[in-house]
Amino acid sequence: MGMNDQVAKPLDRLSGLLAQDMAAVDGLLQQRMASEHAPRIPEVTAHLLGAGGKRLRPLLTIASARLFGYRGDHHHLLAATVELIHTATLLHDDVVDESRQRRGRPTANLLWDNKSSVLVGDYLLSRSFQMMVETGSLRILEILSNASATIAEGEVLQLSAAQNLRTDEDTYIKVVRGKTAALFAAATEVGAVIAGATEVQIRALRDYGDALGIAFQIVDDLLDYGGVAETIGKNTGDDFRERKLTLPVIKAVAAADAEERAFWSRTIEAGDQREGDLEHALELLARHGALEAGRRDALDWAARARQALDAVPQGDLRDMLADLADFVTARVA
Repeated sequence: MGMNDQVAKPLDRLSGLLAQDMAAVDGLLQQRMASEHAPRIPEVTAHLLGAGGKRLRPLLTIASARLFGYRGDHHHLLAATVELIHTATLLHDDVVDESRQRRGRPTANLLWDNKSSVLVGDYLLSRSFQMMVETGSLRILEILSNASATIAEGEVLQLSAAQNLRTDEDTYIKVVRGKTAALFAAATEVGAVIAGATEVQIRALRDYGDALGIAFQIVDDLLDYGGVAETIGKNTGDDFRERKLTLPVIKAVAAADAEERAFWSRTIEAGDQREGDLEHALELLARHGALEAGRRDALDWAARARQALDAVPQGDLRDMLADLADFVTARVA
């Protein structure tokens, strides 16, 4: 997913400003994923962490703490914790989805096996709990443990909702809140808590993370169908092939006539997919303006994220977080 320079700027600026903090977070991750008894743990984790993702979630934690002038070093612990929870869920997701590629590289379950991916994911989750305890804050422990439970709940809800044509937009948002937005919201909330922000500010940052996470996931789901331009790329239609009922399809199903509904029922519910089905699915999405409607939803959530920042101190960091909401949706804007 190539991002042009203009789009990448907010994230680059944020990464540049917080580079020192992020180096400390990376150091902590290296240190904490080491295991003297099970060398496979650092092998599998290094493969994932080394894939070079954007490190968006830990960046959000650092930025949220810095927004309020935090001067300690617990934000590094919390950012590393957030990244470990995220990495654990990726390991588990790839097994559940039977994925073969992530960030352009073979997945851990392909390079090792499902057992390793599940067990190393368990280990990383356990490590993340050890690290959150070190802050000595029961409130932070509550926020992050609630987020972990919500993520797991969202994944289980997705199992039953993903191939059921009765799944509506409310259920979709519940799933997204679980699998994506919960960790974004926790990442921004704990940064504000550790920095001693006011309750209004903590709430604002939580709302920001929640809305940003929802916008982020909607954009991802739109891009799986080629985005609004509907160009078929090499990974276009992965969600369709995996029979995931995401927002564009939910919108198309809601507007479908009997014949169209029968098509979705055959391809998504029954999993009977044939040559030309993806192209037909794209035609139906276009016929009902489903991708365009999804794009408007993503922009609406991004606007909510920006609005939430009205309650926090003005300055470069706040501007960068606001720009980040635009960055997330720029790929479909």
